Amino acid sequence: MQEEFLLRKLRERQTQDALRSLRSSEGKVDFCSNDYLGLAKSFSINLSKEYAHGSGGSRLLAGNYAAIEEAETLIAGFHQAKAGLIFNSGYDANLGLLSSVPQRGDTILYDYLSHASIRDGIRLSFAEAFSFLHNDINDLENKLKKAKGNVFVVTESLFSMDGDLAPLHDISRLCIQFGAHLIVDEAHATGIIGNSGEGLVQSLGIAEKCFARVHTFGKALGCHGAIILGSETLRNYLINFARSFMYTTALPESSVAAIRRSYELFPSMQEERRQLQSLIDRFKKFPVQFSRIESNTAIQAVVVPGNKEVKQLADTLQRNKLDVRPILYPTVPRGGERLRIVLHAFNNVDELDKLCELLR
Repeated sequence: MQEEFLLRKLRERQTQDALRSLRSSEGKVDFCSNDYLGLAKSFSINLSKEYAHGSGGSRLLAGNYAAIEEAETLIAGFHQAKAGLIFNSGYDANLGLLSSVPQRGDTILYDYLSHASIRDGIRLSFAEAFSFLHNDINDLENKLKKAKGNVFVVTESLFSMDGDLAPLHDISRLCIQFGAHLIVDEAHATGIIGNSGEGLVQSLGIAEKCFARVHTFGKALGCHGAIILGSETLRNYLINFARSFMYTTALPESSVAAIRRSYELFPSMQEERRQLQSLIDRFKKFPVQFSRIESNTAIQAVVVPGNKEVKQLADTLQRNKLDVRPILYPTVPRGGERLRIVLHAFNNVDELDKLCELLR
């Protein structure tokens, strides 16, 4: 079989120093994963009860069962929502929500730095879509004035590449003013922000102002999957129209048991969140030779322009047994290539100081 057309695209990436490959984290200090609280590493489910490792089909066929519906009710209650629907991943959740809810003649306005899963969901929608400048309230307002049909404003609460927070109070105010529907992806805020890890929306007291929220389970929960929170009407709509829900095998009981266990642990993990914040504060005080994106969260971006340059620095850290990964163009805009440094509650001061010394 001729594969020259594939090789040509790979060579283009290689020429740009943007060719990706898989790399093991074994034997290195974790400054890379989204396991912010260490739950993926530190707990296991009590298997005194046998949990099924397959669900048997999609939720609409053989794959629905009592435990997954109970989990949806429990998680919706934790997040002060009327209802929730579990998806197999955060990617699937954003894809299903944004491809099915906005219709032809509607408008989607999304933050320019929104995650790829948000962008891909929007691409599958028949609605018109426009980005607004990152966290720019004035640009959002100008675009809201021109929007048509049902209008949806989409943003992350904690941005996965920059580590900064969306101005959700101001965004929700504009949505109310213009009658727009606010959709917030809380993937990286879940478990981290709020007294019980409930996320930014609830910590700001604006849960009722959101049309939909997406909480994912693959970050601080240490599991897999996601949930879309909203009204009972939205839940029923997604069951009937979200293709990434309808046409995939449901999560098994073993996954749902792990998700529920993480939600049981969240409220009692204040010490882990305090430890994480102390490491964030310490890292921000260290001088480094590169520019940083202002962030008060576990995601700390050190900007090293150029794919070649940032890869070389990441390789130096890897050789010193520190697992820090480069984020390359085109994942981020050209000139915004960076080390995405992720701090965790289980990292210690010596590990952090070693990292900072190598960045001086």
